Amino acid sequence: KSAETSPLVVFENVQGCSPKCLHMLLENISGLAVDDDFTVEVIPEINVAVATFRKSVDTEEFVKKWSQNKRVKEFKVTARLLELTQSIKAENIPASVSTDYITVYFESARNGGGPVSDVQLFPEENSAIITFCDHKGNA
Repeated sequence: KSAETSPLVVFENVQGCSPKCLHMLLENISGLAVDDDFTVEVIPEINVAVATFRKSVDTEEFVKKWSQNKRVKEFKVTARLLELTQSIKAENIPASVSTDYITVYFESARNGGGPVSDVQLFPEENSAIITFCDHKGNA
């Protein structure tokens, strides 16, 4: 078992479960409160949702409890840990933004960032790939 597990859990096959229902299931199974203890982003285009736990929680244990829950089985929503990564993709970046500005923005503690090792700008897509020195800066 790794020393550090991801605070992110991916839920797949969520189309049969409304975001409100997903929030309630998460609260019931984790014992935590939406917004205060975790956030959920639903990505309907690919039929998934991602929960980010703000409180320290054993996400491996949570995934196990989730998969054993009777209601979850009825909805057929599966859960797995989102692997930790050192890179993220930022989208909708204005053409006038420099790599220096992006670096400073993502290194800001206020924005949840950390030390950035590389920024690749893709002006034709209005996006950038930001690589952190370690995976802690990309949450």
